[in-house]
Amino acid sequence: MVLIKTMLNNDITSLRGISTKRSALYKKLNINTVRDLLFHFPRGYIDYTRPVKINDAGFGEMCVIEATVIKKLKPFYAGAGRIIIYKAVLFDGESEFLCVFFNTEYSFNKLLPGKSYIFYGKAGGNELQREITSPTFIEAGSKTALVPKYRLTAGLTQVMVANNLKIVLPFFDEKELLSEEILKEFCLLDKKSAIEKIHFPASFEEAEAAKRRLAFEELLVLQLGMTMLKKRNRKLTGTLMKSVDLSEFYAALPFEPTGAQRRAVEDCVKDMQKHVPMNRLLQGDVGSGKTMVAAALSFFAYKNGFQSVFMAPTELLATQHCNTLKGFLEPLGISVELLTGSLTAAEKKAAKARIENGSAQVIAGTQALIQKGVNFNKLGFVVTDEQHRFGVNQRGILIEKGENPHTLVMSATPIPRTLALIIYGDLDISLLDEMPKGRLPINTYSVDTSFRERLYKFILKQAAEGSQSYIVCSLVGDDVLGVPNERIAAVNYYNELKNTFLKDINIGLLHGKMKQAEKDAVMEGFKNGEITALISTTVIEVGIDVPNATVMLIENAERFGLSQLHQLRGRVGRGEKQSYCILVTDSDSVYTKARLDTMTRTTNGFEVANEDLKLRGPGDFFGQKQHGLPELKMADMAADVELVSQTKTLAERILSEDTGLKKHEELKARINELFSGVSEYGFN
Repeated sequence: MVLIKTMLNNDITSLRGISTKRSALYKKLNINTVRDLLFHFPRGYIDYTRPVKINDAGFGEMCVIEATVIKKLKPFYAGAGRIIIYKAVLFDGESEFLCVFFNTEYSFNKLLPGKSYIFYGKAGGNELQREITSPTFIEAGSKTALVPKYRLTAGLTQVMVANNLKIVLPFFDEKELLSEEILKEFCLLDKKSAIEKIHFPASFEEAEAAKRRLAFEELLVLQLGMTMLKKRNRKLTGTLMKSVDLSEFYAALPFEPTGAQRRAVEDCVKDMQKHVPMNRLLQGDVGSGKTMVAAALSFFAYKNGFQSVFMAPTELLATQHCNTLKGFLEPLGISVELLTGSLTAAEKKAAKARIENGSAQVIAGTQALIQKGVNFNKLGFVVTDEQHRFGVNQRGILIEKGENPHTLVMSATPIPRTLALIIYGDLDISLLDEMPKGRLPINTYSVDTSFRERLYKFILKQAAEGSQSYIVCSLVGDDVLGVPNERIAAVNYYNELKNTFLKDINIGLLHGKMKQAEKDAVMEGFKNGEITALISTTVIEVGIDVPNATVMLIENAERFGLSQLHQLRGRVGRGEKQSYCILVTDSDSVYTKARLDTMTRTTNGFEVANEDLKLRGPGDFFGQKQHGLPELKMADMAADVELVSQTKTLAERILSEDTGLKKHEELKARINELFSGVSEYGFN
């Protein structure tokens, strides 16, 4: 079949050698078109230039070994005849060892006795008989010594993907997005060269140059899109405010605000006196005092004659905000109202009337606030809590109830600044990077399951002293308690503990499959002290403030991301008592150890977030669906800080010269393509 240049957007079955069966395998990897295949970039490379001896390879390690095939053994069946095992005897110049394949006759047949190859596979066996299992290999002396490693699915091999790519690479003819001036200014490869060298580099230097070029384009498109979104939201505000003396608010506080809190208030007050609406992210660790900042701004808005509204993701959080705001504002003569779905019809009607006539000056609530029939008297300031739980559209509906009011997004999820600048590209950023005075750091420990009974005794000791505990599991049901390396399921765990170790205290159960009313009732019972220990899944990650909770016990800690562990830890340490976070795991992986060492070393959320970004990358930082970040294939925002900075500056320069990208139609098309899968953003 002759491949012509116009086929890049065609189905991959248009390629020679890709059958319907192989096409189905590719589609499992979301590779549907020829272009998708070209942009299925390697996740690394096998370096066949540095072989070791089999006896120097660690058991279970991936390794490269150069060896000669001595003889091939007769294949045999194993596992009730389901698996065919192929073995060959190899010699690496020092010792003989086995090469083992499972159901891979094709690879086994390619090995010829007497010939030398360079193998890449997992070193195994035992001290008496070493082996390398399921290796890929090339002929010794081959010119291709750096071989790409692709993400695969069962039935696809690295060789298949590489061979298919070799067919299509010569036909890549996409238009270059970057001008000659930009390529020269930033020392970048052209697009076609970058695509070729990312798949088949002659050296690691070539691979790195290709990655840099592709990451640069990716980040530039992302920065352009987010900058355009930011500019798009900059309409004139109908809520222009004047300077107000805040000393009355600060004097009424029962504590001394941190410097970070005061700076955040100053940032926002300056924004709220501009002709365009404030659009700011207030980012701070759990307990850093975000609500106080929002209360100060509500006071500022009140003094300017405007209403303020707080939208939280749950009724419990909305109620908590309402009570906290009452404590800050009612002594100053400001009326605080609550509007949630669970209010009676009469209560809702009365609350809506007070909101509409202006007698309610600060309103806290859930998504009930964005329903039809909720009309504000003079809305000037909007606060949304935990932005990654709300879509931009929901925030937009609330904003439309005023005349382009000022908005503040509060997030207790610490995000490295480079990532925050992109995820929240439509927002300015204020950081609360100081904790209130007198707050005790949470003592954090990592232990294995042999400590479990001692941990239950510790929870009972805390209960005897009047304190409460959380026990967090990674699943809802069906796993068996006490089995090492098994995920501990919340339901079974609860049923076990209430009849054994914790039978003498009142324990509760909370998980996402419960009805909202049931969840609210359990959390209310825990908040009120009726429940001493709460067995829960991660639904308490963003939860209400329970100052009396002093223990956070997390089972199977290896199954949680670093930022998630930190969020869970933030559920305790909210009061004056010393608090503890205990991470339970039997995992001995290096990755798990690195993450848990970070947790035990620091309680600083931004330091934790930076480590998390290094270990997991931006795509997994929250989970793609939560943070709304378009998928990036090459850019690594933990490592590519310089590229993030360069592309941000370049994006601003391009847009200053060509606001609507009318002279950059290809770039505009790429922006639309990148954001097409993210419903929160729309570019027309």
